[in-house]
Amino acid sequence: MSLRLPALLSCLLTGLLTGLLGLPAGALAADPVYPPGSRFGFAPAKEMVVSRRFTGFERQGGGATVSVVELPPQAYKDLTTNFTDENLKSQGLVVKTRQTLTLADGREGLLVSGEQPVEPSTGAPALHKWVFLVSDPTVTGIIIGQTLPAAESDEAMRAMLTSVRVRPALTLDQQVAALPFRVVDTAGFRPVRVLGGNSVLYTDGPKDQMMNLEQPILVLAEAVQPAPSAEQRDAFAKAALYSNQTMKDFAIERSQSFRQNGADWHEIVARAVDVPSGTPVVVSQTIRFQPDGYFRAVGVVRAQDREAMLPRFRKVVDSVTF
Repeated sequence: MSLRLPALLSCLLTGLLTGLLGLPAGALAADPVYPPGSRFGFAPAKEMVVSRRFTGFERQGGGATVSVVELPPQAYKDLTTNFTDENLKSQGLVVKTRQTLTLADGREGLLVSGEQPVEPSTGAPALHKWVFLVSDPTVTGIIIGQTLPAAESDEAMRAMLTSVRVRPALTLDQQVAALPFRVVDTAGFRPVRVLGGNSVLYTDGPKDQMMNLEQPILVLAEAVQPAPSAEQRDAFAKAALYSNQTMKDFAIERSQSFRQNGADWHEIVARAVDVPSGTPVVVSQTIRFQPDGYFRAVGVVRAQDREAMLPRFRKVVDSVTF
């Protein structure tokens, strides 16, 4: 496998955790803690808790984060080859130290540390940053730690990162069970894939890899971030719909807000065209607004199958509990 490193590094090193941060000094716990659905566990520093916003840990008061990205096992060789000081600098990480490590369980790792400068005009301090590549026969881990100056010592951050342990691959059922919500009624759909510990893809049909929308798909995801105000929700929902780059030529049939089971909802039904195949489709997007974020469901089906599928999409969404 050959990875397109500039794009990958840009995503992971500059955009993944913008605005999150703070790990206070403290004793490390004895047993590893695994973020939901993740194979990578750590002995977190004091006051570091599993994040609800991304796969990893953060200090509740801000100041430091540790995030985890899982890639195929063969990615490790490409990443270590391309994680040069020059490549990392082009993505905003000025390398200070690098070290190849053998962890307690025999796994190999490459730990790089440095600073991520910021624009002088912002007045913000540079971030201290660590990127730890971990090799396993079945998975590659990219672990990214970052702190504000003086929020955590290098020794404590290094101790947390190098405490990493890798557990066996989780079954799909285990990954679904670790999601921050439950689907009480699947309406005949089955889960295919869990992403990021907070979203799941469902389909109806025998195939797990769907080309040209041969089968309907339904994606459920929770986002923990400030929800828009009531007057902004219609525009927010439409912007979320239009952000899907695999569809074009949207024509909204219905866009409405409503209240159900003590929560505010917004629903859109629209026609569109699937870009890869040119197939006419119907998209159903339902958003449930919560005090600390929102839940979003997006169902896509071929236009000729809309009458059978749209009620089933809605049945799944109505059954979700948190």
